[in-house]
Amino acid sequence: MFCSSIGRGIGMEDLTRTQFIQLTPENLGDAASVNDVIASVYAALTEKGYNPVNQIVGYIMSGDPTYITSHKGARAMIMKVERDELVEEMLKSYIYNAGWNRIGRF
Repeated sequence: MFCSSIGRGIGMEDLTRTQFIQLTPENLGDAASVNDVIASVYAALTEKGYNPVNQIVGYIMSGDPTYITSHKGARAMIMKVERDELVEEMLKSYIYNAGWNRIGRF
C-alpha cells in the first residue's frame, strides 16, 4: 500500500509528509518463515503462468527482483529474505527429501 499526496492538489510545501509503503502481505505477517515465503512466491509465480523454478533461480543468481512477480506481494516478500537464506532452506529441504540425512553423510 502506497500513500502519497501526488495528484490530490496538495502543494509543494507538503512534500515533507511521510509516505508509507506496506511490504509484508497481511496473510503472512512479519514472522513468516523462509519456507512460507518460498511457498507463497512459488504459488504466485505459478498463478501468473511463470515457471517458478526458473524465476526463483534467476532471482537468486542475479539479485534482480524483477524475476519475481509482484502478484500477491511475492516480490516484496522474497526481498525481505536474504538470498543465501533461500538457498540454505531449499538445500536443507532437498537433502531431507533425498534421504541423505539418514545415511550418515551429514
